[in-house]
Amino acid sequence: MSICTFFGHRECPESIKPKLVSVLKDLIENHGVNIFYLGHQGTFDSIALSVLKDLTREYPHVKYAVVLEKLPTRKEIFSCDTLFPEELENVHPRFAVSRRNLWMLSQAEYVVTYITHSWGGAAQFAEKAEKQHKIAINLAHI
Repeated sequence: MSICTFFGHRECPESIKPKLVSVLKDLIENHGVNIFYLGHQGTFDSIALSVLKDLTREYPHVKYAVVLEKLPTRKEIFSCDTLFPEELENVHPRFAVSRRNLWMLSQAEYVVTYITHSWGGAAQFAEKAEKQHKIAINLAHI
């Protein structure tokens, strides 16, 4: 059982979808990845969620969850499984996304990214993944 997480810029093109499908199929079929954790802040996360929803039809043993940075309000409804790490309960909202991302990174052996520039949170966490010797795959370089 291996875990993969995602970090990417808020804005990214839909054209990465075929690359993402290919990478995720490889992780599932050849590397034993069967759990995926992702956020919900931007286009990259939306594309990853869409791909995972499709892939679970083909690979029913695969599970995924959107990892929340705060407890949802009644207005927020998610159409998929969600997860709220207990250690985020008392985190100030200003730091919640970063702490959530740290949690996801600590769980994962694999990290799929879409990084085209070196600034911002996604780039920061992609760099952390490499420093922690995670297996990182940047879709922008495929």
